[in-house]
Amino acid sequence: MTFYLAALLLGVVAGLRAVTPVAAVSWAASLGILKLTGMPLAFLGAAATPWIVSAIALGELINDKLPKTPSRKVPIQFGGRIVSGGLAGAAVGLSAGALLPGVVLGAAGAVAGTLGGAWARGRLASMFGRDLPAALLEDVVAVVGAALIVAFLL
Repeated sequence: MTFYLAALLLGVVAGLRAVTPVAAVSWAASLGILKLTGMPLAFLGAAATPWIVSAIALGELINDKLPKTPSRKVPIQFGGRIVSGGLAGAAVGLSAGALLPGVVLGAAGAVAGTLGGAWARGRLASMFGRDLPAALLEDVVAVVGAALIVAFLL
């Protein structure tokens, strides 16, 4: 039953940082926490995949701070977060034998995380008087949140 919550929360994390939940489920699959062997998403558990996805996630953390980075609410960014949340949810769902609920919950969580994360970051940036501290705090929430979800809900 906790896989429902894990899929939803990983989707929320996708709304904050799109690649972070995919890295988290890739590590979980690689470490045997998520059972994806013989399933369509088994590649997430391959030896190199968590390292590659983590490098991409690190690049996203850096890119997010650049002045030319578009808003997470523009269609391509928003859509990417929904796909990422759906993918993370799919991995969790497949592991529990419930692919479709995992995809739906991950995608729904990504919508909530994208909109809620943008609102929260805007509020924090206003409080701090600049965006960087809010962005760094959002990084911590996304990375630690994904790790806790994988550690305690899967």
